Amino acid sequence: MLYRQMRDQPLWRLLASDNGPTVLALLQSHLYNNERSLPATVFQERIGRDLEVLRSRGEVFPQSAQLYIKSWLKEGFLSRHFPPNSAEEEYELSTASVQAIRFISSMEQPHMTATESRLAMVIQALVKLAEDTDTDRTRRIEYLLSEHERITNEIEKIKSGQMRVISKTSAIERTREIISLVNDLTGDFRRVRDKFDELNRSLREKLMDSESNRGEVLDSLFQGIDLISESEAGRTFKSFYDLLTNSVQSNILEQALFNVNSREFINDLEIKEKRFLLRMTQNLLNQGTNVHDILQTFARSLKNFVQSREYLEQRRLNQLIKDAQLAAIQIKDNVRTTELLHTLELTNSHVRSLSQWVLYDPSLRILSGAMQQGEPPTIDLEAVSELVAQSEIDIRTLKENIINVLKTQTQASIGDVLEQFPATQGLGSVVGLISLGCKYGFNTNMLELVTWTGNDKIQRKAKISKQFFVRERINELV
Repeated sequence: MLYRQMRDQPLWRLLASDNGPTVLALLQSHLYNNERSLPATVFQERIGRDLEVLRSRGEVFPQSAQLYIKSWLKEGFLSRHFPPNSAEEEYELSTASVQAIRFISSMEQPHMTATESRLAMVIQALVKLAEDTDTDRTRRIEYLLSEHERITNEIEKIKSGQMRVISKTSAIERTREIISLVNDLTGDFRRVRDKFDELNRSLREKLMDSESNRGEVLDSLFQGIDLISESEAGRTFKSFYDLLTNSVQSNILEQALFNVNSREFINDLEIKEKRFLLRMTQNLLNQGTNVHDILQTFARSLKNFVQSREYLEQRRLNQLIKDAQLAAIQIKDNVRTTELLHTLELTNSHVRSLSQWVLYDPSLRILSGAMQQGEPPTIDLEAVSELVAQSEIDIRTLKENIINVLKTQTQASIGDVLEQFPATQGLGSVVGLISLGCKYGFNTNMLELVTWTGNDKIQRKAKISKQFFVRERINELV
């Protein structure tokens, strides 16, 4: 029974469809390998171009790209959303399509069975689990002492020249296992995002289906409880996101990646594996921030939905629809479908002739009197230089300040930059850093407090969106 239910899921239908290999190849090439989302017009144009190539090779695809995309969306192979400030919708892969692509890719390049690196990871994870769950103080102390002794012996061996370095084959195996784990983690991001979407819909349905004026969900929202963020999925993701954006952990991860990329065995990896390692931190931060933004958006929209009393109108409409459906069921045996006993009034609009429109005449707004000759102001080069400095933000100097900060640390916020390089142009410097953060950094949807001193020698403070500059994008600032 379970397998029969799974067979109706998008993942199984995609893999079992007649055109499954072609659909998977199209989706993977456009929405998986390089870009993860595309505007509707761009995606339709690219799919249409690929369909023409397939038809020229004898493949049978009679429908247009738009119809195929519509069917993929209906089947659950694609998802769409409207980004803020966007003129059109964007398409991206559904969780089922990502799982299907990764499943096929794993069959194309299967893991070597019983590798030393996978066994070592299992052993380390079990040892760590046993240690962290042990409540016996004596055993915990004995373990730490034995670990201290092991580390001391290892140090002595290294000092005596007996340093153990794993082989190139083992290093490559471990690297590929890490890449596989991170790929699994990126797949988890999509499942978490789908979970938040499902939770948001479920909470709204409970608000609509509740017959009473108050309910458990409604009471919680009126008490200021963020039900989405406080859910099990919300708390789990918050812990993960806090660890991901922690500056100490980020520095450890960046340093480890830098050290690994400097090893010789990296040259034996494939190009896509090298590229994955170089972009791993940024990809994790981008996808984590995307899920965090969705979490915050759902939480705010649900809160506004209740505070604006919009749910009352939605509940009223929902009840009217139910009443109409119930009335239709009661009279379905007495009313013929070809006979209507009701009269509908057609709406109309007031039509005016174009001759009634009056053209705009600019001469009616001309001011009386002639234009006077203005007196030229007295100004020198120093005053001009000061005006230019006040009116134009020194972007070049701000970029140099960011580069100097990133030379000493792997990532820095705007507050970190201002702490080492005070705002010489006051608020203008802060605005310039925010502009550079939007272009070369990434947002975290958190706030930070920044301070600066204006030209009037008064210190001011402001809370701004926390943006991070990372060392791996330092070349873009040059």
